[in-house]
Amino acid sequence: MDKVRIIEVKESIFADNNKEADRLRAELKEEKTFLLNLMSSPGSGKTTVLMRTIEALKEQLKIGVMEADIDSAVDAEKIATTGVKSIQLHTGGMCHLDAAMTEQGLKELGTRDLDLVVLENVGNLVCPAEFDTGAVKNAMILSVPEGHDKPLKYPLIFTVCDVLIINKIDVLPYFDFDLDKVKEYAHRRNPNLKIFPVSAKTGEGMEAWTQWLKEQVNAWNQTV
Repeated sequence: MDKVRIIEVKESIFADNNKEADRLRAELKEEKTFLLNLMSSPGSGKTTVLMRTIEALKEQLKIGVMEADIDSAVDAEKIATTGVKSIQLHTGGMCHLDAAMTEQGLKELGTRDLDLVVLENVGNLVCPAEFDTGAVKNAMILSVPEGHDKPLKYPLIFTVCDVLIINKIDVLPYFDFDLDKVKEYAHRRNPNLKIFPVSAKTGEGMEAWTQWLKEQVNAWNQTV
């Protein structure tokens, strides 16, 4: 009997996606547009952090936002109130965006006049981490109510991200959340991970995060 041919579909999908992501990054580099992929669980305060970030940087950078959700336009409508260019992406039930989907969104948004584009990815800690979107940097938000053990439970997203924003530090006294432990666990997964404890509600810690992001955008857009 002939041997059955086995095709590793998942491996092939990731390989093809990675090629598309690399091509997309190269095109964004030529256009001098910085793409940030922002990930988190639902309810972490992702949109609120993003709105605070926009308010801090919109006078210095031309910003666009792509809001990705399975359905609704709630987040895009909120972002529109900041005055920046924004669109809503519906994933048709998929729990993540890949490079091709991101590129489609970028074409609809229009990037040639933008310094920074933020992709607010679909809310979960698993699927979005598996796919390279073509972003220059990956950032994630972990909120205090979610617990400090998340780097142990969801290692991949902490591994692929460049930045960890720990949001809702204003409620630290009310939760069993160990800030030192989460930093330890996160750095165990990724020693180079930049960590910014913030409160999007009060604004505490946001200046350090937005300053870092502005420096990254300027460095990307100034180099050839």
